[in-house]
Amino acid sequence: MSRFVVHFVKDVLGENGREQEICQCTVEVDAVSKTEATQLAKQKFCETQGLSDWSDHADRMQVKEGDFPS
Repeated sequence: MSRFVVHFVKDVLGENGREQEICQCTVEVDAVSKTEATQLAKQKFCETQGLSDWSDHADRMQVKEGDFPS
């Protein structure tokens, strides 16, 4: 299994009227694939935030492999 780091990101308007990217939450999961990591992170995010759908609080996800070569 690999470790994945998943960022849930929302686009908001800043005080200067420009769009900014805000990280709503970061979740680390162990999974065999990026697809499985995405599903596990969605479930974990919804559980911790008390949501039925992750997209209620985020516009997109950024999934990166978290393992570092030794």
